[in-house]
Amino acid sequence: MLLKNYLPKTYLFALSLSGAVLLNACGGEKKTETAAEDTTAMAEDTSAVVEPTGQSPLLSALPKTSDIPATIKLTGADFNQSLLNPSGKAANYTTTNDKAALNLGAYATDIGYLTVYNKTQDVLTYLKSSQKLADHLGLSNTFGEAMQKRFQSNLSKEDSLVAIVDETMLYVRRFLAENQRDATGALVVAGSFVEGLHIATGLVENYPKDIPSDVRNGVLTNLIMQIIKQKQSLDDLLNLMKNVKQDEQVTAYTQKLTDLRAQFENLKFEESLKNNAGNFAVTDQTLKGITAKVKEIRSEIVK
Repeated sequence: MLLKNYLPKTYLFALSLSGAVLLNACGGEKKTETAAEDTTAMAEDTSAVVEPTGQSPLLSALPKTSDIPATIKLTGADFNQSLLNPSGKAANYTTTNDKAALNLGAYATDIGYLTVYNKTQDVLTYLKSSQKLADHLGLSNTFGEAMQKRFQSNLSKEDSLVAIVDETMLYVRRFLAENQRDATGALVVAGSFVEGLHIATGLVENYPKDIPSDVRNGVLTNLIMQIIKQKQSLDDLLNLMKNVKQDEQVTAYTQKLTDLRAQFENLKFEESLKNNAGNFAVTDQTLKGITAKVKEIRSEIVK
C-alpha cells in the first residue's frame, strides 16, 4: 500500500478525528446534550470529578482512556474480542500495587474498546473486575455499584458511556495524584496506553484477508497511520514516567517504553514521507518492530 494512494481518505479521516477531539475538548453541543441526559446524580457517583487544577504531571494533558479505542473504531476496523485481557484474570493482579495499577489501566482501555463498539454487557463484567483492582489500590467504589448503575442507565447513549469511562479514569488519576501516589498513577496510564496499542497492532496483524483488497487496504492504512501517530502520546507518557517518583517498576517500564519509542524512530516515517513526496510504502510489515515490542511489554503486564 502506498500512502499516496490513500492520502485523501486518510486526510479526511484525520480531519474527522480532529473534529471529534475538538468537540470533546470544547464541550460541543452534542456532548452537552448527552451529558444532560445522564440522569444519575453525579453526587451519588464516586467517579464524578471536576476538572483537575493541580500541578502533578499525572494530571497533565495525556490522552483520555477512550482515545485509542475511538480512533480504532473510526478507521472502520471490526471488533476483535480475542485482543482483550480476560476479565477473569483480575484476581491474578492483586498480588502487588504495581500489578494492580498496570492492569487497572489495561482493563480501562478494554472497557473503552467495548464501550465504543456497544458491547455493554461485557463492559459490566469488566467493571466488576476493575473494581477488584481499584479496591486493592485503595480506590473503593470507583467502579462500584453507583458507577455501574449510572452506566446501566445510559446503555443506549454511547457518548454518555464513553464520558463515564473517561471521568472515572480521570478520578483515579486525580485521587492518586492528590495522595502523592504519582508512581502508581503513572503505571495505570502506562497499562492503559500499552493495551490500546496492543489492540490496534493486533488488529493490523490479524486483519482478515478474505475481504475485498481495496476495503482491507483502506482500513489497514488508516489503522497503521493512527498507530504511527501515537508516537507523540508515547513521548508524553515517557515524560510523565520520568517526572514522577521513581520505584523499581516505574524505572523498568520507563525503559521498556523507551525501547518501544526506538521502534517508532526506526520507521523514520517523517523523513521518508518528506523525501519520497508521499510515496512511503505502508504495508502489513510496516509495524513489525512496533508490534513485537508492544507484545513483549503487554505480555509482561498481563501475565
